[in-house]
Amino acid sequence: MSQSLASPKKVQVMDHLFSPANFINGAWTKEGDGSFNSVVDKYHGTELARIPHATAAQMEEAIAAAHASRAVVHKLSAGDRSEKLEALAKLIGKHADDLAMLIVKEGGKPIGYAKGEIARCITTVRTAAAEALRFTGEMTPIDFDAGTGKTAFTKRFPIGVIGAITPFNFPLNLVLHKVAPAMAVGCPVVLKPAPQAPLSALALGKMMEEIGWPKGAFNVLLCGNSIAELLVKDERVAMLSFTGSDKVGWHLKAICGKKKVALELGGNAAVIIDEGTDLATAAKSVAMGANLYAGQTCISTQRIFVVQKEFEQFRDLLVKEFNALKAGDPSDPAVSVGPIIDKGHFERISSWLDEAVKGGAELLAGGKPVDAERNVFAATLLTGTKHSMKVDRAEVFGPITIVEPVKDLAAGIARVNDSNYGLQAGVFTNNFAHVKMAHEELEVGGIIINGIPGFRVDSMPYGGIKDSGLGREGLKYAMEEMSEPRLIVY
Repeated sequence: MSQSLASPKKVQVMDHLFSPANFINGAWTKEGDGSFNSVVDKYHGTELARIPHATAAQMEEAIAAAHASRAVVHKLSAGDRSEKLEALAKLIGKHADDLAMLIVKEGGKPIGYAKGEIARCITTVRTAAAEALRFTGEMTPIDFDAGTGKTAFTKRFPIGVIGAITPFNFPLNLVLHKVAPAMAVGCPVVLKPAPQAPLSALALGKMMEEIGWPKGAFNVLLCGNSIAELLVKDERVAMLSFTGSDKVGWHLKAICGKKKVALELGGNAAVIIDEGTDLATAAKSVAMGANLYAGQTCISTQRIFVVQKEFEQFRDLLVKEFNALKAGDPSDPAVSVGPIIDKGHFERISSWLDEAVKGGAELLAGGKPVDAERNVFAATLLTGTKHSMKVDRAEVFGPITIVEPVKDLAAGIARVNDSNYGLQAGVFTNNFAHVKMAHEELEVGGIIINGIPGFRVDSMPYGGIKDSGLGREGLKYAMEEMSEPRLIVY
């Protein structure tokens, strides 16, 4: 179905960056099923572009083109693939300011954070370029018993077509976390970007044309769920790489057949504040980590557990930091809390807050819209919550955070682990024994010491356990997922 608003004003924005069309087998097409995806400026409500929804036949064409391009991409040398990635990094750098503003407009991301995303994109692509040159298999020691006198080693080969489905919150860098490692190992890609913010992915299609990436080896299609499921189920697609909600991710895994699957799903990330922490520094960091981009990241700080001795002082410092955060127009460099991505999520977040307050939670900061028409909600802090409340047990994906006292670090770890999710967690502590305890006992994919769970360097292994997903992203680690070792013995 087409997405429609009440007569949005049409505005042409940076048309040199993207074409309002699907990119299939090296060509841009404005034909589709007759419905359109309307992409709007998330703060001003103006229409940025209308993209046709792809048909089943167009999805078939994209998959067939990607499958046919495997031999071409595989025959590129590691040096060739690295050079193409370096060329892509230079193009992103050339258009950095415009790309950042495009992310502000289509995603509602604050401009400082959007510029940070573009800087990360360049790092992501350049890291992939470097990894393409050094990615290899391993020697296998067999020179004993039946293997005496023999040599064995593995070489890694691309697995084939990657079906990629990406979210709105990092509309270019999370696309590149699938596309760049695929390019580095020689895998073609068929990409379905988020309907709320697909223009950055279309801009990437233009840049892939410019660097001369082989025809058919990169395709971008906007489509409905039923057409996307054709990509997920197709046996010519060797791997599904999905970033998004846990509900959708596990459904796609259930229907995708025998292909490899990497799922980067949701979370309700937690921070523990231990005794002896620099509370003022931690409060500033945690407040920003909970509310930057209105909390719309899967590793946004949602739950804070503070040892009892430090609770009152930390709570008061945190309230001050929450109240100091500016919400509003994401193009304003002073704004940290921009608009929620759409009205549906805005209303859901409001209802979850109402549920918590009616259930006895105490409101410490925020708790109301800043601009309901533009879907801007204040940075909100709660205490006295119950585990049965959605703000505790589910993923808010908005600017709502809970802060609760715990007896000690062990009790804090138990509270963090009492979750269906396990992506990343932060622990503020100066006790090295507690650092080791956190590493041993926290049931998450990554632990950030004296930092927020939102910390991510693009080369590090990133992913979660439980309902937070399967597999790891991060360039080398994604390349391993997208390749297979082949053994030779002589």
